[in-house]
Amino acid sequence: MKLNFRKLLSLILVFLVVVSCTSVRKFTPKKEQIAFLSDVHLLDIYGTFSDSDYKGVQNPYDGKYTLARTMKSQLQSTRLFNENYFAFLAALDDVVKRNIKTVVLPGDFSDDGQPINIRGLKKILNEYANKYANKYGIHFIITTGNHDVAKPFLTDSGKTDFLGEGGKNQVIMSKAGMYVPKSFNELPAVITKDIGTMGYAEVLQELGDFGFFPKKTDLYWETPFTSYNPDNYTFENALEQSIIEKRTYAIPPYNTQIPDLSYLVELENNVWFLAIDGNVYVPKEEAKENPKNPLNYNSANIGYNQVLTHKKHLISWVTKVVQEAKKRGKTLIAFSHYPMVEFNDDASDMMKALFGEDKMQLHRVPSEEVAQIFAEAGVQLHFAGHMHINDTGIRKYKNGKGLVNIQIPSLAAYIPGYKILTIQNKNKMRISTVTIDSVPGFKTLFPLYEQEYAYLKNTKNPDIWDKGILEAKNYHEFTNWHLKELVRTRFLKKDWPEDFKTFMLKATATDLLAFAKVSPSKIKKYKDENWTGFDMIFDFYRLYSADELALKDIGEDRINQYKIIIDSYSDYYKKKANPTAIETSFYEFCSIFKSFINGAPSNKFIINLRRNTIHN
Repeated sequence: MKLNFRKLLSLILVFLVVVSCTSVRKFTPKKEQIAFLSDVHLLDIYGTFSDSDYKGVQNPYDGKYTLARTMKSQLQSTRLFNENYFAFLAALDDVVKRNIKTVVLPGDFSDDGQPINIRGLKKILNEYANKYANKYGIHFIITTGNHDVAKPFLTDSGKTDFLGEGGKNQVIMSKAGMYVPKSFNELPAVITKDIGTMGYAEVLQELGDFGFFPKKTDLYWETPFTSYNPDNYTFENALEQSIIEKRTYAIPPYNTQIPDLSYLVELENNVWFLAIDGNVYVPKEEAKENPKNPLNYNSANIGYNQVLTHKKHLISWVTKVVQEAKKRGKTLIAFSHYPMVEFNDDASDMMKALFGEDKMQLHRVPSEEVAQIFAEAGVQLHFAGHMHINDTGIRKYKNGKGLVNIQIPSLAAYIPGYKILTIQNKNKMRISTVTIDSVPGFKTLFPLYEQEYAYLKNTKNPDIWDKGILEAKNYHEFTNWHLKELVRTRFLKKDWPEDFKTFMLKATATDLLAFAKVSPSKIKKYKDENWTGFDMIFDFYRLYSADELALKDIGEDRINQYKIIIDSYSDYYKKKANPTAIETSFYEFCSIFKSFINGAPSNKFIINLRRNTIHN
């Protein structure tokens, strides 16, 4: 009997251990994953106008009518207009495969806030949300960027560079009689209200279901203007206070009323999403007399530097939200369209010295005061877009406060991708970057581009683009071509000092190794290298855009040669008594290049919020 009892006791103990282990596994919180897709810039190439019979041009590839922009316009823009439509779908499909439940779009989700494109975005988001809702429960949370609400109120607008019949430019405007340069009047203009630019009211009406309005399923939702708190929250009260008339603020200097679509939402799992509307429309003098005229406001593309001066209520609200989150044990994830931390690997001052303060989009760099103020407010982790770059910015202060700003790459530029945040625990955040290299259907519009190229060639257009882009084997390669043409046709002309540009474009690899005073033995080692000064400039832009994601494209051997040049020339220059202008420019260029190579981790890394540190 004793033996049987012992066996029984052992069996009971084993059973209890198994049950205990099973219970632990069952109640361990699942790691929360959030996908961040920024600067989608959706152009609904298969959209239809509600007030015009114009359908676009018929694509010989599939017979579909297409509302696409010209390749020429794409290669002179910092973003693609057309192929990112397919890239967006590919990214969403990738999110679905990973079983990620929450997708955040931090602004510039549309081409330019046109009704046709906002409707197209709404359709896509609804299709994914509804199609996968039962299985995946996907939620889309969005905030506005400067391209979604170009002006605070509905504005007439249009584009002169749609791809028309025979490869010609097709003008599409929201109102007849709008100014169009003569060179674009190749076909009769199409007039449709669907190509104007929406204001806040229209965007809110169309996209309110994606975070801008509360839902019954939300555990909590508020704005900077709501009067309740989590203790007395009700959905009915939140809904009543969510209307646009109750979400405005007085912008100085004339105190005109402008909407602010910032909000805080808790979907589940004690995670608070802080969606900050960083758009600031500084009024012109005319706004004092006519505050409802959208033309009386400047563009919102500056970001947080103007939040500090014209949207101060956001700072006090963010401070309050952070305090509430800490008090209630919530994990706070902040996002907006604009960066909160310098995004040039701390090379912005040197870039100003080389290129000038008004070049290289340096006017968009947030001041150090921005990072410090939001770090003091308690924001530790912030996701941003706007710049179409992959980057991580870190600020840490003596009082222990710190801020990590994650720059999300655009799906419409090199290197296309998105970020995944995995919440390991309250203090440990894992960041990974997904590159969208392969995109089904990205060559769909190539037959139309062939027509455009033939037209430009026949008319001897001096701005004809490099047809080599149509040989791209995948979307990654296509965006690489896009950047290369952008450097050649725009950036070199717009941003670079003329003398230094001439010097670089004439230089070979051997020339630059010799100019940098590299040892003769190393020059001899690399004497057969066939890269040029233009290649180094192009790689400079690849690093500027994609950070460490570009290293694979550039190659380890080429990077090592650049490091040899940079280090050797730095030593030489510091001993130089009276450097020439070219020598100084090359030193500045090398210093910036070195910062880009040695930036903070931006591909896969861990953030420790308790210590305000990151590591690979």
